[in-house]
Amino acid sequence: MTATVLGSDVGAPLGFASGPMRATLRLEGAAAFATASALYVHAGFSWPLFALLFLAPDLAMLGYLIGARTGAAAYNVAHTTALALPLAIAGFLAGQPAVLAVALIWIAHIGFDRALGYGLKYPTAFGDTHLGRIGRR
Repeated sequence: MTATVLGSDVGAPLGFASGPMRATLRLEGAAAFATASALYVHAGFSWPLFALLFLAPDLAMLGYLIGARTGAAAYNVAHTTALALPLAIAGFLAGQPAVLAVALIWIAHIGFDRALGYGLKYPTAFGDTHLGRIGRR
């Protein structure tokens, strides 16, 4: 299978993590989930807020109603720690506990997804992820 991915050649083969690399990436996701959740508990943030917002990043899947390319882009933006981590740092440094709480929930969600094997999406189909194919073959 091939895909056109930002920064890659047209028709480049999809890269899927496998074997020990896939296991390591999933373990890394579990560690992110555990760490963000532990920090959330330590800060004494609201569990109802955690429950309310934990699945919020998955709303980005609605982009798939427009098409696979849009869906993958929206999903990937909502599922990258490159945005969630700076938000957490900003919330902490600015003394904004609500911002920090939202960022920790976001990081926990991303880590949970990765631990379950849900990776960043390729624009070919929802099931094509950097951690391998998910769903029906």
